Parts: sequence; C-alpha cells; structure tokens
Amino acid sequence: MTEPLASAPAPVADPLRRRPLRRILRNWLQRHQHPFNFWIHLLGIPLAVAGVVLLCFQLWLWGSAAFVLGYLLQYLGHRVEGNDVGEWAAIKRLLGLPYVSISPRWQVPPKITGR
Repeated sequence: MTEPLASAPAPVADPLRRRPLRRILRNWLQRHQHPFNFWIHLLGIPLAVAGVVLLCFQLWLWGSAAFVLGYLLQYLGHRVEGNDVGEWAAIKRLLGLPYVSISPRWQVPPKITGR
C-alpha cells in the first residue's frame, strides 16, 4: 500500500521580499507629495526611460531629447516641491554635503512629550 502524498503548503509571498518595495514606494511618495511634482513625474520618468531605450537603438537625437526632457520635467517638479532631485541628493549624501530629502512643508513635526 502506498502512503498518501503530503500536500505541500500553498506558496506564500515572502514578506521580506515585499518590504523593501513597500519602503521604496513609501519613500518615493513622501518625496513627491505636491500634486504637480507627483503628476509631472508620472510623465517625466517614462519619458526618460524611453530616451534610454531610444539611445540603445542608436536613435541619438530622439533618445537624448526624450532623456533630457524627462529629467527636466522631474527637476521642475522637485523645484516646486522644494527638495533635491533623488540622484542629486544621493550624490550630496555620499559627499557629506547638506541636502533636502523631504520638503520642510511636508515634514511632520515631532511630538513633544513632557509635562
């Protein structure tokens, strides 16, 4: 007689894999709270990525124009938001220079506990 096969548990998504993505998304949403900045990024990011793809196909003029325009839109969004562009903030952080990660107008003031 054969023993019944033990059923394997259903695969469960590893929560450790999802946490970094959630952290990245939460950080991105904190840095893009102004509606103009948020929506201009939804246009600028795909445009910059399309520019890289076009450059890979050696369409130099269209690729460089799309890439520069995409980054220009993102830069304008961060000027309106009042914080540094993500890549520039990372470079400043590596060099030990001051940078603005989240605009002061969106930062939650710390709760003061006491008597």
